[in-house]
Amino acid sequence: MNIFRLTGDLSHLAAIIILLLKIWKSRSCAGISGKSQILFAIVFTTRYLDLLTSFISLYNTCMKVIYIGCAYATVYLIYAKFRATYDGNHDSFRVEFLLVPVGILWTFSIYLESVAILPQLFMISKTGEAETITTHYLFCLGLYRALYLFNWIWRFYFEGFFDMIAIVAGVVQTVLYCDFFYLYVTKVLKGKKLSLPA
Repeated sequence: MNIFRLTGDLSHLAAIIILLLKIWKSRSCAGISGKSQILFAIVFTTRYLDLLTSFISLYNTCMKVIYIGCAYATVYLIYAKFRATYDGNHDSFRVEFLLVPVGILWTFSIYLESVAILPQLFMISKTGEAETITTHYLFCLGLYRALYLFNWIWRFYFEGFFDMIAIVAGVVQTVLYCDFFYLYVTKVLKGKKLSLPA
């Protein structure tokens, strides 16, 4: 455990809480890609299968259970509780193009997580805008991945640990967020709504 992993985990948790609160308080999942949320549920389910076979720490176990539980709670809110507010017409990214090329289980979850945000970003590009609370969720999610890059650097230099799969996937995911980060800093942080040029 290092400061980058801890702050990355907390940023990830903040993103999840922001999303759940946005959906629950507004009683709507408008602007949220249900497909991205299904992909994240698959990511956590396949990545954390080791919950059944090994114990690392109480922190590790609790975070895994929270991530899995929140992922499925989000899917439930989108596809069951607030289904009437779900915009399936704009959530049209073809996820099979993401699922087919990736491997299995842990490696699968690492690669899938790196591209799971694409349906959400695609949906924003189709609608041309995003609610401020949705942009905060996306920023925290992207920050989590960027902090994890520093975690891998830390682990390499201080623990001698190197995981090429996680590093490559983390770089890909962070690069996918770069345009969004720019828009977030230049618009949302200045009090403007995130809208894309027509």
